[in-house]
Amino acid sequence: MAPRHWLDPLARHLLVATGQIPPSPPPAPGGTPPTPDRDAEERAAVERELLAIKLRQNPQRQLLDAAEVRHAAALGWRLDVNRASAADWRRLPGIRAEQVDLLLRLQAGGVQLSGPDDLHLALDWPAERIAAWLPVLEFRWYGDSPTPARAAPTDVNRASANALEALGLSPGQRLLLQRERARRPFRDLAELQQRLQLPSALVEGWIGRVRFSPGPVGPVLPPGRRR
Repeated sequence: MAPRHWLDPLARHLLVATGQIPPSPPPAPGGTPPTPDRDAEERAAVERELLAIKLRQNPQRQLLDAAEVRHAAALGWRLDVNRASAADWRRLPGIRAEQVDLLLRLQAGGVQLSGPDDLHLALDWPAERIAAWLPVLEFRWYGDSPTPARAAPTDVNRASANALEALGLSPGQRLLLQRERARRPFRDLAELQQRLQLPSALVEGWIGRVRFSPGPVGPVLPPGRRR
């Protein structure tokens, strides 16, 4: 019978995973095999400890998948959605640079997200992708309580004057919006707030209520005369 290593099972799995010791020999015939649940728990513990080592070596390391997000949550890492830095957001698996930019611009404008639905709508990102991040996300609200979201999507780049004023815009704000969208369609809430200098409380109430098409097609000019 092969001698057993003196290490406890977790340490053994960790050293095997890092290639520092050889794997254990298979159990002898007739022995009691480990249960699948126990194997899964041990593998998860090893993966978590390996991630902890990697994060100690590189605290800003990006998490690669949903499993690493769960392990990071178990290790105590959290992302405060309404206060997170660019470096924090970039650690989430699959997030794109333009999405990080949008989230930071919303934050800079004072717009807060009250839950996963707000994040899903703000990013126009599949709900299952957001779900993979949820173990580490914290939606802390700073200031007054959030306004309940209302489902009434209005295309800001094409809406009528009445539809725009129904969003809470004053006549002056509505005229400014119409002039600005004629000059260049709005891309998202963050850009709209920056260009119009709207109050953050107003823009927060628009999350999930507005959308942004490319805008109306401009006039087609005739081709220039060849010389």
